[in-house]
Amino acid sequence: MKPKKSDLLVEEVEHIDIKEHNVVPLVDAMSKMAFSARDLGRAAQIYDQMICDEDCAIILCLAGSLFSAGLKNVVVDLIRHHMVDAIVSTGAIIVDQDFFEALGFRHWMAQERFKYGLDDNMLRELHIDRIYDTLIDEDELRVCDETIHKIANRLTPRPYSSREFVAEMGKYLSETGAKSDASIVLEAFREDVPIFCPAFSDCSAGFGLVAHQAERTGMPKVTLDSAKDFYELTRLKVKNECTGLLMIGGGTPKNFAQDIVVAAEILGSDVPMHKYAVQITVADVRDGALSGSTLKEASSWGKVDTTYEQMVYCEATIAVPLIVGYAYHKRGWEGRTSRGWNSALDKDAV
Repeated sequence: MKPKKSDLLVEEVEHIDIKEHNVVPLVDAMSKMAFSARDLGRAAQIYDQMICDEDCAIILCLAGSLFSAGLKNVVVDLIRHHMVDAIVSTGAIIVDQDFFEALGFRHWMAQERFKYGLDDNMLRELHIDRIYDTLIDEDELRVCDETIHKIANRLTPRPYSSREFVAEMGKYLSETGAKSDASIVLEAFREDVPIFCPAFSDCSAGFGLVAHQAERTGMPKVTLDSAKDFYELTRLKVKNECTGLLMIGGGTPKNFAQDIVVAAEILGSDVPMHKYAVQITVADVRDGALSGSTLKEASSWGKVDTTYEQMVYCEATIAVPLIVGYAYHKRGWEGRTSRGWNSALDKDAV
């Protein structure tokens, strides 16, 4: 007998809480080992150094299926404790994973007996989407698409940066009441932290915006301006020359955040390279692709300094709680406050 949707969507993915586990002794011990343990230990120390450097503005880059895998609350804590000043992310992480859960939906664990033997054709029939060993309800995703459509419809028709649109998503959650208080979109709205999604349409947001534009053929409509995204983040670099990158995954967010150094030079500002940089990735360097390219390589482009940089070749659900947990429990963030960059960009004060 074929299973029903309710038979498969049973056990929720639980988001890890870094506040409950003091990993400082463990990570310090790992830093005295070799291979990936030493790399991870040094990365944690560099990230803690970024936080303790009062001049340093920290940009968090997110790529991959991170929040569906249980890392959402880690990033919520980064925002709440002012351990990050701006975020650059794929659209899927922000919309399909975070905003989706803020609307009251969940990601589900593939049950062990099905973990490696799920029939994807059967899942399609049940309207269940699979992300490796995680499941998501396609019908609920359609609600997420329609909510983006609704938000676009209520905005004044004009070009928006993705940062502006994500802020409107946070405003929507604040006004309508998010079903989950642990939301990156909502917390960033509250703490005035800008979120940039340079490939914003490549997710549920794209479906909602397509619907918005289709019903407004020949009329003014909401559009996304990717050049405005680039210009806004570049202005933040010009305003705050000392910057550090914490990159989880690679792809577009990694390149976008690194490129603002070069963009600032194009605008006539002789800004320094990113002073600090940590990247967590499993991408291979040998194919020449961006996700696996080393931070030392980025220095040849004039993007990242090589004094405080560290690659960590490790899967994010293992490395992120250790690196971020280390910095959290070192408590260097206690003197940090929000830079108010979202409002500053809205007021054209940057």
